[in-house]
Amino acid sequence: MEYFDFKRLIDSLLVKNRETEWIEFKENFHSKEEIGERLSALSNSAFLCNMPYGYMVFGVNDKSLSVVGTDLHAKRKKVGNEELESWLSTRLNPRVDFEIIDDFDYEDRGHVCVFKIPAAVGRPVSFLHEEYVRVGSTTRKLRDFPNKEAKIWKGGQKPLERIVVKEKLSINEVLSLLSVETYFDLMKLPLPSDSNGIIDRLLSEKIVIQDEVGYSITELGALLFAKHLTDFDSLRRKQVRVVVYHGRSKIDIIREQTFDVGYAIGFENMISWINSQLPANEEIGQALRTTTSMYPPIAIREIVANMIVHQDFSQMGFPMVEIYSDRIEISNPGQPIISVERFIDEYDSRNSSLADLMRRLGVCEELGSGLDKAISSIELYQLPPLRIQVQESRTTVTIFAYRKYSELDRQERIYACYQHACLKYVTNEKMTNQTLRERMGIDKKNYPMASRIIKDSIDAGKIKEEQSESKNRRTKGYIPYWA
Repeated sequence: MEYFDFKRLIDSLLVKNRETEWIEFKENFHSKEEIGERLSALSNSAFLCNMPYGYMVFGVNDKSLSVVGTDLHAKRKKVGNEELESWLSTRLNPRVDFEIIDDFDYEDRGHVCVFKIPAAVGRPVSFLHEEYVRVGSTTRKLRDFPNKEAKIWKGGQKPLERIVVKEKLSINEVLSLLSVETYFDLMKLPLPSDSNGIIDRLLSEKIVIQDEVGYSITELGALLFAKHLTDFDSLRRKQVRVVVYHGRSKIDIIREQTFDVGYAIGFENMISWINSQLPANEEIGQALRTTTSMYPPIAIREIVANMIVHQDFSQMGFPMVEIYSDRIEISNPGQPIISVERFIDEYDSRNSSLADLMRRLGVCEELGSGLDKAISSIELYQLPPLRIQVQESRTTVTIFAYRKYSELDRQERIYACYQHACLKYVTNEKMTNQTLRERMGIDKKNYPMASRIIKDSIDAGKIKEEQSESKNRRTKGYIPYWA
């Protein structure tokens, strides 16, 4: 940090004119335990106050808020033979990457030492097995405030708009890292005539936030509009990777493409590239030769968009699209927060701000309707049902190439029936023997084959009969088990 930035930081904290739940001023060092307790309290309180960091500043009178200087040089201070910074770090749980800013005097008023600690994420920060919180300007034990404690635990993954991936930037540096033109183009808004107008709009969307010495780019902003995701160390493994294999296994890679731009910038090009790698059928009509994709483009688009929106950004790993000769596997890091059997009718995203902004940019569909469209198009192509698998740290959706009805196994027929019943239910219709025959490509005269699938699906607990007075098995309606 340069002196200019240090002074701006101190000035921005002093301008609050008082101590807050996330700022504490001290004239001098009292004890190492006091600092540890304050770091716990400031981290937890910063979360509760929706602030990215908490600050403890030595060298400022907490009554007059005047800079008086301190003889604490925290980076050089020892606890026995151990550095104070290391001693504190090993006694905070979880380990928090706090920063000591300890290199400058403030004008001619003396030395100032600052502890800067990130807000708690997903759980309270404790010191020596006790959790603390700031109540006004007082440090208290968190367990005495169960509502505050519960709020921190319920916080879960920190919202993307509150995670900073680059800080202390000038307006020009922000504009060099983000493609702001893409934002205005996709939102169908005129580009402001000056940089202040641009930055005001980015601030309103939380693509950037103001920090003590300038502007910070949030993870939300970088994920969508980064000119290069690799410019942000924490996002290098969030580039979308597309791998094309020869045959049905991973043994022989034909080609691989990594998309190193924000999702909003590169989405259309990425979808076009994926579609260009998919096998196609050539149809010869009376006058023209046409090429038809073996997979419905709408299904590819919507499932890839879901992969991006629903990934767990706290988990390491790339979102991936893997293309085999007989299937496409689309996967993202993390497990879903709802049951895979309710993907069609329920919508809940761990990244609501990302989902909302991508919807307004025209990348995603409203709520959960994208997956409805994907399954509808898969049925139109009479492909096997989607397969959704959840591993320990990854969720994979597989779209299979066309296979004849006779080549589907019993489980695939049951899941095709279940997904068809779900799709009909969410569109305020009902599945019948006839609609299932049409979905599966079964001839009308072979209606007992559809009846067998329906019976197997009922026995498997996937669907149930709709309550009605109809006794005709061919016109009777069926609905998902949860309806």
